[in-house]
Amino acid sequence: MDEKIQAPIAVTMGCPAGIGPEILCKLFSEEQMPVAGHAVVIGDQGVLKQAAELVDQPPVIVPWQPGEPIHKGTLPVIQVGQAGDLTVRWGHPNRSTGKAMGRYIEEAVHHIVQGHCSALVTCPIGKKSLREAGYFYPGHTEMLAALTGTAKVRMMMAGPRLKVVLVTIHEPLCRVSQLLSRQEIVECIQTTRHALQRDFAVRHPRIAVAGLNPHAGEASLFGHEEQNIIGPAVAQCAGEGEVTGPWPPDTVFHHAVSGRFDAVVAMYHDQGLIPFKLLHFHDGVNVTLGLPLVRTSVDHGTAYDIAGKNCADPSSLAAALALAKRIVCNRRRMEQESV
Repeated sequence: MDEKIQAPIAVTMGCPAGIGPEILCKLFSEEQMPVAGHAVVIGDQGVLKQAAELVDQPPVIVPWQPGEPIHKGTLPVIQVGQAGDLTVRWGHPNRSTGKAMGRYIEEAVHHIVQGHCSALVTCPIGKKSLREAGYFYPGHTEMLAALTGTAKVRMMMAGPRLKVVLVTIHEPLCRVSQLLSRQEIVECIQTTRHALQRDFAVRHPRIAVAGLNPHAGEASLFGHEEQNIIGPAVAQCAGEGEVTGPWPPDTVFHHAVSGRFDAVVAMYHDQGLIPFKLLHFHDGVNVTLGLPLVRTSVDHGTAYDIAGKNCADPSSLAAALALAKRIVCNRRRMEQESV
Protein backbone atom coordinates (compact mmCIF):
# COMPACT_ATOMS: atom_id res chain seq x y z
CA MET A 1 0.00 0.00 0.00
CA ASP A 2 1.25 3.46 -0.92
CA GLU A 3 2.00 5.41 2.25
CA LYS A 4 0.74 8.96 2.63
CA ILE A 5 2.72 11.93 3.85
CA GLN A 6 1.14 14.48 6.17
CA ALA A 7 2.48 17.58 4.41
CA PRO A 8 3.67 18.11 0.83
CA ILE A 9 7.31 17.91 -0.17
CA ALA A 10 8.85 21.28 -1.04
CA VAL A 11 10.82 21.34 -4.30
CA THR A 12 13.02 24.37 -4.93
CA MET A 13 13.16 25.49 -8.56
CA GLY A 14 16.96 25.89 -8.55
CA CYS A 15 18.60 28.34 -10.92
CA PRO A 16 15.87 29.98 -13.02
CA ALA A 17 18.18 30.02 -16.06
CA GLY A 18 19.09 26.33 -15.81
CA ILE A 19 17.19 23.12 -16.48
CA GLY A 20 15.35 23.11 -13.14
CA PRO A 21 12.15 24.75 -14.44
CA GLU A 22 12.08 22.43 -17.46
CA ILE A 23 12.50 19.16 -15.55
CA LEU A 24 9.85 20.32 -13.08
CA CYS A 25 7.36 20.96 -15.88
CA LYS A 26 8.15 17.60 -17.46
CA LEU A 27 7.82 15.69 -14.22
CA PHE A 28 4.64 17.36 -13.00
CA SER A 29 3.01 16.71 -16.37
CA GLU A 30 3.38 12.96 -15.88
CA GLU A 31 0.39 11.25 -14.28
CA GLN A 32 2.58 8.63 -12.63
CA MET A 33 5.07 11.06 -11.12
CA PRO A 34 6.33 10.19 -7.62
CA VAL A 35 4.13 11.59 -4.83
CA ALA A 36 1.66 12.92 -7.40
CA GLY A 37 -0.49 15.50 -5.67
CA HIS A 38 1.89 15.69 -2.70
CA ALA A 39 4.62 18.10 -3.81
CA VAL A 40 4.80 21.87 -4.26
CA VAL A 41 7.39 23.99 -6.04
CA ILE A 42 9.01 26.99 -4.41
CA GLY A 43 9.98 29.35 -7.21
CA ASP A 44 8.54 31.67 -9.82
CA GLN A 45 5.31 31.11 -11.74
CA GLY A 46 6.43 33.27 -14.67
CA VAL A 47 9.61 31.29 -15.25
CA LEU A 48 7.76 27.99 -14.91
CA LYS A 49 5.17 29.13 -17.47
CA GLN A 50 8.04 30.04 -19.78
CA ALA A 51 9.48 26.54 -19.30
CA ALA A 52 6.05 24.94 -19.78
CA GLU A 53 5.99 26.28 -23.32
CA LEU A 54 8.97 24.03 -24.08
CA VAL A 55 7.43 20.69 -23.10
CA ASP A 56 5.01 18.56 -25.06
CA GLN A 57 2.37 18.16 -22.34
CA PRO A 58 2.68 21.13 -19.99
CA PRO A 59 1.17 20.96 -16.50
CA VAL A 60 -1.33 23.54 -15.24
CA ILE A 61 0.68 25.99 -13.13
CA VAL A 62 -1.28 27.29 -10.15
CA PRO A 63 -0.45 29.37 -7.05
CA TRP A 64 -0.50 27.47 -3.74
CA GLN A 65 -0.64 28.43 -0.08
CA PRO A 66 -0.14 26.14 2.94
CA GLY A 67 -3.27 24.22 3.81
CA GLU A 68 -4.78 24.35 0.33
CA PRO A 69 -5.54 21.08 -1.50
CA ILE A 70 -3.25 19.92 -4.29
CA HIS A 71 -4.88 18.61 -7.44
CA LYS A 72 -3.20 16.06 -9.68
CA GLY A 73 -2.21 17.39 -13.06
CA THR A 74 -1.25 20.76 -11.61
CA LEU A 75 2.10 22.26 -10.71
CA PRO A 76 1.41 24.13 -7.44
CA VAL A 77 3.79 27.03 -6.76
CA ILE A 78 4.70 28.98 -3.66
CA GLN A 79 5.62 32.25 -5.34
CA VAL A 80 8.79 33.94 -4.09
CA GLY A 81 8.88 37.63 -4.93
CA GLN A 82 6.52 39.23 -7.40
CA ALA A 83 5.47 37.08 -10.33
CA GLY A 84 6.74 38.57 -13.57
CA ASP A 85 9.61 40.52 -12.01
CA LEU A 86 12.25 37.94 -12.96
CA THR A 87 13.48 38.05 -16.56
CA VAL A 88 15.31 34.92 -17.65
CA ARG A 89 17.41 33.97 -20.64
CA TRP A 90 17.97 30.22 -20.71
CA GLY A 91 21.59 29.35 -20.03
CA HIS A 92 22.52 32.88 -18.87
CA PRO A 93 22.58 33.13 -15.06
CA ASN A 94 23.22 36.49 -13.40
CA ARG A 95 23.02 38.21 -10.05
CA SER A 96 19.19 38.30 -10.20
CA THR A 97 18.90 34.56 -10.78
CA GLY A 98 21.42 34.00 -7.99
CA LYS A 99 19.36 36.07 -5.57
CA ALA A 100 16.20 34.23 -6.60
CA MET A 101 17.61 30.75 -6.06
CA GLY A 102 19.00 31.76 -2.67
CA ARG A 103 15.57 32.99 -1.62
CA TYR A 104 13.94 29.76 -2.78
CA ILE A 105 16.17 27.80 -0.41
CA GLU A 106 15.48 30.15 2.50
CA GLU A 107 11.73 30.00 1.87
CA ALA A 108 11.79 26.21 1.69
CA VAL A 109 13.52 25.87 5.07
CA HIS A 110 10.99 28.29 6.56
CA HIS A 111 8.03 26.21 5.34
CA ILE A 112 9.55 22.98 6.64
CA VAL A 113 10.32 24.48 10.05
CA GLN A 114 6.73 25.79 10.22
CA GLY A 115 5.39 22.31 9.40
CA HIS A 116 3.87 23.38 6.08
CA CYS A 117 6.12 20.93 4.17
CA SER A 118 7.56 17.57 5.15
CA ALA A 119 10.84 17.44 3.23
CA LEU A 120 13.04 19.31 0.79
CA VAL A 121 14.04 18.33 -2.75
CA THR A 122 16.38 20.71 -4.54
CA CYS A 123 16.87 21.39 -8.22
CA PRO A 124 20.41 22.43 -9.24
CA ILE A 125 21.86 25.86 -8.52
CA GLY A 126 24.67 27.89 -10.10
CA LYS A 127 27.32 28.48 -7.47
CA LYS A 128 28.93 31.47 -9.22
CA SER A 129 25.72 33.51 -9.49
CA LEU A 130 24.73 32.47 -5.95
CA ARG A 131 27.95 34.05 -4.72
CA GLU A 132 27.43 37.14 -6.87
CA ALA A 133 24.07 37.60 -5.13
CA GLY A 134 25.73 37.66 -1.72
CA TYR A 135 25.26 34.04 -0.65
CA PHE A 136 28.80 33.00 0.20
CA TYR A 137 28.37 29.23 0.36
CA PRO A 138 30.08 26.56 -1.77
CA GLY A 139 26.68 25.03 -2.45
CA HIS A 140 23.34 23.79 -1.14
CA THR A 141 24.79 21.60 1.57
CA GLU A 142 26.71 24.34 3.36
CA MET A 143 23.85 26.83 3.02
CA LEU A 144 21.34 24.38 4.48
CA ALA A 145 23.71 23.59 7.35
CA ALA A 146 23.96 27.31 8.14
CA LEU A 147 20.19 27.89 7.89
CA THR A 148 19.46 25.00 10.26
CA GLY A 149 22.38 25.58 12.65
CA THR A 150 23.91 22.19 11.84
CA ALA A 151 27.60 21.77 12.66
CA LYS A 152 28.40 18.66 10.63
CA VAL A 153 26.77 17.25 7.51
CA ARG A 154 27.72 14.45 5.12
CA MET A 155 26.99 13.78 1.46
CA MET A 156 25.46 10.45 0.53
CA MET A 157 24.87 9.41 -3.07
CA ALA A 158 22.06 6.86 -3.10
CA GLY A 159 20.87 4.58 -5.88
CA PRO A 160 19.06 1.25 -6.08
CA ARG A 161 22.34 -0.68 -6.32
CA LEU A 162 24.92 1.47 -4.54
CA LYS A 163 25.14 3.97 -1.68
CA VAL A 164 28.29 6.00 -1.09
CA VAL A 165 29.11 8.46 1.70
CA LEU A 166 32.10 10.80 1.43
CA VAL A 167 34.61 11.70 4.14
CA THR A 168 35.96 14.67 2.14
CA ILE A 169 33.91 16.31 -0.60
CA HIS A 170 34.96 19.21 -2.83
CA GLU A 171 38.67 19.24 -2.09
CA PRO A 172 41.74 19.18 -4.34
CA LEU A 173 43.15 15.68 -4.53
CA CYS A 174 46.51 16.90 -3.21
CA ARG A 175 44.83 17.93 0.08
CA VAL A 176 42.81 14.79 0.80
CA SER A 177 45.51 12.99 2.78
CA GLN A 178 46.06 16.05 4.99
CA LEU A 179 42.32 16.37 5.69
CA LEU A 180 41.78 12.77 6.74
CA SER A 181 41.70 12.10 10.46
CA ARG A 182 40.60 9.22 12.62
CA GLN A 183 37.80 11.31 14.14
CA GLU A 184 36.46 12.49 10.76
CA ILE A 185 36.25 8.92 9.50
CA VAL A 186 34.66 7.68 12.73
CA GLU A 187 32.00 10.42 12.54
CA CYS A 188 31.33 9.60 8.89
CA ILE A 189 30.87 5.90 9.66
CA GLN A 190 28.55 6.66 12.59
CA THR A 191 26.47 9.09 10.51
CA THR A 192 26.23 6.51 7.72
CA ARG A 193 25.04 3.81 10.11
CA HIS A 194 22.42 6.09 11.66
CA ALA A 195 21.10 7.13 8.24
CA LEU A 196 20.88 3.54 6.99
CA GLN A 197 18.90 2.53 10.07
CA ARG A 198 16.56 5.53 10.30
CA ASP A 199 16.17 6.68 6.70
CA PHE A 200 16.56 3.43 4.75
CA ALA A 201 15.15 0.97 7.33
CA VAL A 202 18.29 -1.20 7.33
CA ARG A 203 18.25 -2.63 10.84
CA HIS A 204 21.78 -4.06 10.80
CA PRO A 205 23.85 -2.02 8.33
CA ARG A 206 26.92 -3.51 6.69
CA ILE A 207 29.39 -0.73 6.00
CA ALA A 208 32.60 -1.03 3.99
CA VAL A 209 35.31 1.59 4.36
CA ALA A 210 37.52 2.21 1.35
CA GLY A 211 41.23 2.76 1.65
CA LEU A 212 42.93 5.79 0.18
CA ASN A 213 45.84 4.26 -1.69
CA PRO A 214 46.13 1.52 -4.35
CA HIS A 215 45.55 -1.92 -2.81
CA ALA A 216 44.63 -0.13 0.47
CA GLY A 217 48.30 0.68 0.94
CA GLU A 218 49.60 -2.89 0.43
CA ALA A 219 50.93 -3.15 4.02
CA SER A 220 52.18 0.47 3.87
CA LEU A 221 54.11 -0.13 0.65
CA PHE A 222 51.99 2.47 -1.17
CA GLY A 223 51.09 4.73 1.74
CA HIS A 224 50.57 4.85 5.50
CA GLU A 225 47.06 6.34 5.77
CA GLU A 226 45.38 2.94 6.02
CA GLN A 227 47.62 1.80 8.87
CA ASN A 228 47.75 5.09 10.78
CA ILE A 229 44.30 6.64 10.24
CA ILE A 230 41.69 4.58 8.39
CA GLY A 231 42.34 1.21 10.03
CA PRO A 232 42.17 2.59 13.60
CA ALA A 233 38.91 4.41 12.74
CA VAL A 234 37.37 1.17 11.46
CA ALA A 235 38.52 -0.68 14.57
CA GLN A 236 36.95 1.97 16.80
CA CYS A 237 33.58 1.53 15.08
CA ALA A 238 33.65 -2.24 14.71
CA GLY A 239 32.07 -2.82 18.12
CA GLU A 240 29.00 -0.78 17.12
CA GLY A 241 28.02 -2.93 14.13
CA GLU A 242 29.35 -4.55 10.97
CA VAL A 243 32.06 -2.18 9.78
CA THR A 244 34.98 -3.54 7.77
CA GLY A 245 38.01 -2.15 5.98
CA PRO A 246 40.05 -0.49 4.80
CA TRP A 247 39.15 -2.22 1.55
CA PRO A 248 41.11 -1.80 -1.70
CA PRO A 249 39.24 0.95 -3.57
CA ASP A 250 39.33 -0.95 -6.86
CA THR A 251 37.30 -3.89 -5.48
CA VAL A 252 35.10 -2.56 -2.68
CA PHE A 253 32.44 -1.08 -4.98
CA HIS A 254 32.10 -4.39 -6.83
CA HIS A 255 31.41 -6.14 -3.52
CA ALA A 256 28.86 -3.50 -2.53
CA VAL A 257 26.98 -3.73 -5.83
CA SER A 258 26.99 -7.51 -5.49
CA GLY A 259 25.06 -7.15 -2.23
CA ARG A 260 27.79 -7.70 0.33
CA PHE A 261 27.53 -4.17 1.79
CA ASP A 262 24.76 -1.64 2.30
CA ALA A 263 27.04 1.37 1.84
CA VAL A 264 30.63 2.33 1.15
CA VAL A 265 32.43 5.13 2.99
CA ALA A 266 34.80 6.70 0.46
CA MET A 267 37.74 8.94 1.27
CA TYR A 268 37.28 11.56 -1.46
CA HIS A 269 34.86 12.85 -4.08
CA ASP A 270 35.84 11.05 -7.27
CA GLN A 271 36.73 7.82 -5.51
CA GLY A 272 33.07 7.43 -4.63
CA LEU A 273 31.27 9.31 -7.38
CA ILE A 274 32.94 7.76 -10.42
CA PRO A 275 31.64 4.24 -9.70
CA PHE A 276 28.35 5.65 -8.44
CA LYS A 277 27.60 7.70 -11.55
CA LEU A 278 28.71 4.86 -13.78
CA LEU A 279 25.76 2.93 -12.35
CA HIS A 280 23.30 5.67 -11.42
CA PHE A 281 23.87 8.58 -13.78
CA HIS A 282 20.13 9.01 -14.40
CA ASP A 283 18.55 7.73 -11.19
CA GLY A 284 21.09 8.71 -8.53
CA VAL A 285 20.08 10.95 -5.62
CA ASN A 286 22.16 13.27 -3.45
CA VAL A 287 21.10 12.97 0.21
CA THR A 288 22.38 15.34 2.90
CA LEU A 289 22.96 13.44 6.15
CA GLY A 290 22.97 15.15 9.53
CA LEU A 291 20.39 17.88 8.89
CA PRO A 292 17.30 18.19 11.12
CA LEU A 293 15.20 18.01 7.95
CA VAL A 294 14.98 15.57 5.06
CA ARG A 295 16.84 16.85 2.00
CA THR A 296 17.42 15.08 -1.28
CA SER A 297 18.59 16.49 -4.58
CA VAL A 298 19.21 15.67 -8.20
CA ASP A 299 22.72 14.41 -8.77
CA HIS A 300 23.39 16.70 -11.76
CA GLY A 301 24.06 20.37 -12.35
CA THR A 302 22.27 23.28 -14.00
CA ALA A 303 23.25 22.14 -17.52
CA TYR A 304 23.19 25.68 -18.91
CA ASP A 305 24.31 24.36 -22.29
CA ILE A 306 21.00 22.55 -22.84
CA ALA A 307 18.66 24.85 -20.89
CA GLY A 308 15.64 25.87 -22.95
CA LYS A 309 16.17 23.12 -25.54
CA ASN A 310 13.58 20.62 -24.27
CA CYS A 311 16.11 17.82 -23.88
CA ALA A 312 16.67 17.75 -20.10
CA ASP A 313 15.91 14.44 -18.38
CA PRO A 314 13.75 14.57 -15.20
CA SER A 315 14.70 11.04 -14.07
CA SER A 316 17.00 12.12 -11.22
CA LEU A 317 14.37 14.58 -9.97
CA ALA A 318 11.79 11.80 -9.98
CA ALA A 319 14.16 9.59 -7.98
CA ALA A 320 14.90 12.41 -5.51
CA LEU A 321 11.18 12.97 -4.89
CA ALA A 322 10.50 9.27 -4.42
CA LEU A 323 13.41 8.90 -1.99
CA ALA A 324 12.40 11.98 0.02
CA LYS A 325 8.95 10.48 0.52
CA ARG A 326 10.46 7.12 1.46
CA ILE A 327 12.71 8.71 4.09
CA VAL A 328 9.83 10.72 5.58
CA CYS A 329 7.76 7.54 5.89
CA ASN A 330 10.66 5.51 7.34
CA ARG A 331 11.35 8.14 9.98
CA ARG A 332 7.70 8.32 10.95
CA ARG A 333 7.50 4.52 11.19
CA MET A 334 10.59 4.40 13.41
CA GLU A 335 9.14 7.08 15.70
CA GLN A 336 5.91 5.11 16.02
CA GLU A 337 7.78 1.91 16.82
CA SER A 338 9.81 3.62 19.56
CA VAL A 339 6.69 4.87 21.37
